[in-house]
Amino acid sequence: MQLTPIDLFARGVRMLTDGRVFDEPRRMSGDVEGWTMAVFHLESAADAHADHWEIHPSGEELVAVLTGGIRMYLRPETPGADEDSITLGPGQACIVPQNRWHRIELDEPTDMMSVSLRHGSLLERRDL
Repeated sequence: MQLTPIDLFARGVRMLTDGRVFDEPRRMSGDVEGWTMAVFHLESAADAHADHWEIHPSGEELVAVLTGGIRMYLRPETPGADEDSITLGPGQACIVPQNRWHRIELDEPTDMMSVSLRHGSLLERRDL
């Protein structure tokens, strides 16, 4: 087997429970088996879909900041309560709980990585 570089900004990486790991065209939703890792360069709120909430009902999500900075928000579980938030800088990560609506806002242009089970993931437009 020959080792070849993978452009993580252009392709996704899938990890299966049988131990196989492979790159593939990036897809952020749909019925795919296993864990998906994706790396993103985010320049603006639109790149981070800051106007939407996102949820992953199949499992938790690891979000790691490689460069730059973000704020991660969890939608309140009780209507009218404040959002929970955390600020992440380079080399920091957080784990988004399974089945929790969340969103990201950028503090500056950012490279970040996410690892999650994409099966059943949803986006919902948020009221601004």
